[in-house]
Amino acid sequence: MDKAISPAGVGDFSTLAAGRPNLAGLRHSGLPSDIQGRDGVLLAAMGSPDPRQIDGLGGAHPLTSKAGIVSVSQRDGVDLEFLFAQLQPNTDTVDTTPNCGNMLAAALPFAIESGLVTPDGDTTTARVLTLNTNMVAEITIQTPLGTGGRYVDYAGNARIDGVPGTAAPVTISFLDTAGSVCDSLLPTGNLRDTVDLSGVGPVDVTCIDNGQPLVVIDAGDLGRTGRETAVDLNKDAELKSRLEELRLTCGKLMGLGDVADKNYPKMTLVSPPAAGGAICTRSFIPHVCHESIGVLAAVTAATAAILPGTVANDVAVLPEGPELTVSVEHPSGEFTVQLGLDPADPTKVAKSALIRTARLLMAGNVMVPAHFRSPAPTQVPTRSSQEHQL
Repeated sequence: MDKAISPAGVGDFSTLAAGRPNLAGLRHSGLPSDIQGRDGVLLAAMGSPDPRQIDGLGGAHPLTSKAGIVSVSQRDGVDLEFLFAQLQPNTDTVDTTPNCGNMLAAALPFAIESGLVTPDGDTTTARVLTLNTNMVAEITIQTPLGTGGRYVDYAGNARIDGVPGTAAPVTISFLDTAGSVCDSLLPTGNLRDTVDLSGVGPVDVTCIDNGQPLVVIDAGDLGRTGRETAVDLNKDAELKSRLEELRLTCGKLMGLGDVADKNYPKMTLVSPPAAGGAICTRSFIPHVCHESIGVLAAVTAATAAILPGTVANDVAVLPEGPELTVSVEHPSGEFTVQLGLDPADPTKVAKSALIRTARLLMAGNVMVPAHFRSPAPTQVPTRSSQEHQL
């Protein structure tokens, strides 16, 4: 690093493990107010663009190149506002269009650790608005009383496949996720569409968005079992080329335009369950196969599985009843999603709920070059979760 460039600290910075990825959490008030300046700070903090992210905190992978910006909300019925930012090791892009449910799990722990929310009971619930897609979720974490007051308890017995160890549960209840980025749950208006694919011919897909825009394809239609490891799929250049061709075509069908430089839609291969679940998945994000599956991709894949007529429903093995617990299998195990159907319209998902975990890894200042210097600290309001009836 050039010694003539003095670093500037961005205050109230924390790194939290949230599901499989790590979250760089920052207060909104500690960042430049303009988008260009904000993005410059995030890129400098992560060390992008650089495939190794040596000069930053990124982990040389899209899953560990993420940031969450948290602030107290002044809107009625909302406690916190959360802006998710997806960075990439190799580029200087900062994408604030999509959601990330894993990152959302860290929003409330970060807010309490940084003094934005005051815990008020053995559990604390906050209503969080994701600014990327105007999606609202209720998040509940454990906040027992200790000698110094209430604190976030990260220890517990909740286990997530693909994540080492156990931790306290973070319960997330999504209130309305249909059409998070697209215009509706089924953005093409169809439960399935047929797309011509070079070297293959007509391929059926389901284009769906219940928190994450997905294109769902039967793995068998692409000559794969859907049970391959993530390592093997990431080496499969032919498959990845065909998935990208499908993604570009389906992006336009979904009303998303040219998605060549976008992180969505994600591509999801499905197959019959292999380990007692409801459906087996292999999720591409969008060019790398996920070693498990993202939170909102799991919610959307589970939603596709329960809708008769979709590609996913063709291969799914489902429980019965209005409250469905759908086990989504992935390369590292399974992800359980609870879906509630609207009694008046069984094709509509009224709610979804799931369990994640989070753990504080570090807190302090992240140093960036001086020309990214953040504004002077301002008085930041705090909020007790008792201020809203949640």
